[in-house]
Amino acid sequence: MGAGGRDFHNFNVCFRRRPEYEVVAFTAAQIPCIEGRIYPPELAGPLYPSGIPILSESELEKVIREFNVDEVVLSYSDLTCEDFLTKVSRVLAAGASFRVLGPNETMLKSSKPVVAVTATRTGAGKSTVSRYVVRILKREGLRPVVVRHPMAYGDLLAIKVQKASSLEDLDKVTFTIEEREEFEWHVLEGTTVYAGVDYEEVLREVEKGPFDVVVWDGGNNDWPFLKPDLHIVVVDPTRPGSELSFPGLVNLLMADVVVVNKVNAASAQVVESTVERVRSVNARAVVVKAASEVYLDRPDLVEGKDVLVIEDGPSVTHGHMPYGAGYAAAVKYGGKVVDPRPYAVGSLRRVYEEYRHIGPVLPAMGYSLAQLRELEETINRVPADSMVLGTPTDLTRYVKVNKPAARARFELREDGGKLDKIVAEFAKRVKRGA
Repeated sequence: MGAGGRDFHNFNVCFRRRPEYEVVAFTAAQIPCIEGRIYPPELAGPLYPSGIPILSESELEKVIREFNVDEVVLSYSDLTCEDFLTKVSRVLAAGASFRVLGPNETMLKSSKPVVAVTATRTGAGKSTVSRYVVRILKREGLRPVVVRHPMAYGDLLAIKVQKASSLEDLDKVTFTIEEREEFEWHVLEGTTVYAGVDYEEVLREVEKGPFDVVVWDGGNNDWPFLKPDLHIVVVDPTRPGSELSFPGLVNLLMADVVVVNKVNAASAQVVESTVERVRSVNARAVVVKAASEVYLDRPDLVEGKDVLVIEDGPSVTHGHMPYGAGYAAAVKYGGKVVDPRPYAVGSLRRVYEEYRHIGPVLPAMGYSLAQLRELEETINRVPADSMVLGTPTDLTRYVKVNKPAARARFELREDGGKLDKIVAEFAKRVKRGA
């Protein structure tokens, strides 16, 4: 029971080779165009010569009844506690038992040192932290490689192992905007990125490479697929209490270092109360405060102009953020934000209906070619002079738009350099072989 990522990993590492279990289906939600497919037999293994159906989570109770299901394994990342309890209750009310597979059952052990960057909620700013960590490792003379959380939305067999070291690679191995969002900045900074569907295969490929250290760049608020030697968890004080999520709270309890991010966007009182909550949950972890500074590459396209803001999809949908880097940059640089909601077409209109917290911004939804065309049409319908891309990917590379674009990005800034020192010391231990 998942959303096209953690669920496949859990199957691969815990059920694929175990004949005492029969996995009858995956159910999926959150992401469009996931259900109605087959987890292919080449990935499912010899116990499943016909593969495994991927069904809509709306059919959960029907699946439990028709297949006489004994047990449902929750394999989500990024649920509120309320959502978590609702899903548990649906399973139990249908008569099945409920199970969550823990880190010891699902983490793979790498022969290379691993730094993991995870978060307590989608949109906390872990990508800025991951890039920051990679830069420090490079500065210290190491060759890092990034392994990303899966985004298994395309041809599952074709993306069994994804590797990107250039924009050309990115065009070949990615299918959706969300994948490009998470790969692109790393690739532009000269870092090789791996992801895929089968992480045992991904890890084998990584371990063959000329890399000194692996950086796990987590998705949503999932715990790492690789066992970390240093676990950094990002918390967002602009959403007080957001650390009480699943499995974000698991990350917080396991953390070696907690980065309280976006301190420049929250009051001092809110930041301190967040720090207190973190320490009450995990007194062992080192707490670091950091700011997320927003930058814009072409402020001339924004100042005094009517602008359309496009944000990364997951942060403003199931991450429950009203807006992100794009909106912050538009306001900072003097733009007048045009509300895109009246101009949305097709599935984008349904996104606004489902996620009513979204502000006057357009989520960069592109989970299929049809949805990509709807995004393109919506962009071109909005009466604006220019657009601000808060999504980390350059949409203008593959969407035909009628407006010039400025690109916004967040970068991490920490006072005192505590995280820098921790990562640099880790790098020194790696070089010593400790």
